[in-house]
Parts: sequence; structure tokens; C-alpha cells
Amino acid sequence: MNEFPSFSLTGQIALVTGAARGLGRAIALAFAHAGADVALGLRDGSTAHDLVREIEAKGRKALRLQMDVTNLAQISRAIQDAAEHFGKLDILVNNAGNGVSGLALDVSERDFDLTLALNLKSTFFASQAAAKIMMRQKGGRIINMSSQAGFAALPTESVYCASKAAVSHLTKCLAVEWGPYNITVNAVAPTFIATPGTDEALADPAFRDDVIERIAALHRIGEPMDVAGAIIFLASPAAALITGHTILIDGGWTAR
Repeated sequence: MNEFPSFSLTGQIALVTGAARGLGRAIALAFAHAGADVALGLRDGSTAHDLVREIEAKGRKALRLQMDVTNLAQISRAIQDAAEHFGKLDILVNNAGNGVSGLALDVSERDFDLTLALNLKSTFFASQAAAKIMMRQKGGRIINMSSQAGFAALPTESVYCASKAAVSHLTKCLAVEWGPYNITVNAVAPTFIATPGTDEALADPAFRDDVIERIAALHRIGEPMDVAGAIIFLASPAAALITGHTILIDGGWTAR
């Protein structure tokens, strides 16, 4: 009889970008809960002391890293520092990202470039840096943050939607290229999640009601741990044969 699936990450080292709050914070805590030590990629490396304490309270180790994902030198240095500090790097989660909203007719070159730098360029180069380490280790897991916006058109979000669609397709390309090195590359694509980044938009009752209506199957706003659960699964031994996929965590939005 084959062994039963394992969801444990005991002994693993995970690096989460954008770890200070919201989804990144939840993902980091979920990794610690699953048994992994966690490197925290932070736009301001002097923050997140409370997150470190929470991870350590779970019996795991945490490392804060200066990692502004618009700075390629910081991306490379942080990933190298994580691997050197812990002796290896098993998992990379490219969580950091954002975008500038606006009608397509009003988007400036600066806003276009910033959105792609945050969501696509950083994902590519962080994955590249991590893959070089994982190839030497003969394996690893890379998990990217796409969005339901990469699968559904959202008004005033044309560039953001395009960047997240690109992340999902990049995920496929990297999975095919790095599969021979035992590196899996997958993505998750959340709907609107209750985080500090969405609080202002979801505070508008009409907008919130529309979002809940569009989340066709479950009719609720997502919570950060809804996303973290899928990421822990993709990082676990149970997902060893899954690569090149994007898991939609959208409550049925795109099923309509």
C-alpha cells in the first residue's frame, strides 16, 4: 500500500514575500503552524517584530529580511541570505504585489510600469534566484500569487488584471522548464480577501454587496487563511505531482 498523503512541512524552510501584513502574514503563520521555519521578506526589514514573536511562540524560527520587491538587488540578496542563514531554501511564496487602479484611458506609463514591476517582474526574478538554489538542492516549491483578476475582467483594473494573468502563464512556463530539477511551480488566485489592502473598498456597502453577490457559490468575503490553506497544500508532500497550475480561491466567482 502506498503511503498516505502528508501535509506536514516539518524541517522545511519557507520564504514569504510581502510578509508584514494581510495575506503574507497569514501565510507565514500557517507555515509555522505546519512545522516550517520562515524567512520574512519585508519592504521595511525593521518591522514585523510581533510576527517573529508569534512564529517563535509556535516553536519555529523566523528571519526578517529587507526585501523591497521593486529592487532586484534586494530580491537576490534576501533569497541568498535566507538560504545561507537556514542552510537551504525549500519553498518560495511570491506574495508581494499591488497595482494602480484607473480607467484604461487614464493609465500613465509610470503606473503601468509600477504594476508590472510589483506583480510580474518581481515574481520572475525572485523565482529565478530561488530556482538556482533549489536546483543545487535537487528540489523545491515555488508558489506565486495570481488573482481572480487574471481570469475575469474587472473595471478600472486592466493593467492589474493583465499582470495577474501573466503570473499564471509564467507559472506554467517555469513549471515546464524547472520540472526536471524536481521543482514544482504553482499559483493561487484569490478573490477579494478581507485584508488591510481591501478594507477601504469593502467598507463601501454597495461595493461589498456586489462582491458578495459575484462570489456565486459561497456568498462571503474570503479570509486570509482561506488562501494560506491552499498554499500550505501546494507546498506539502501531498501536492508532489501538481505543477503548472493556478488554483482559483474565488468562492465560485469565475464559475458563473
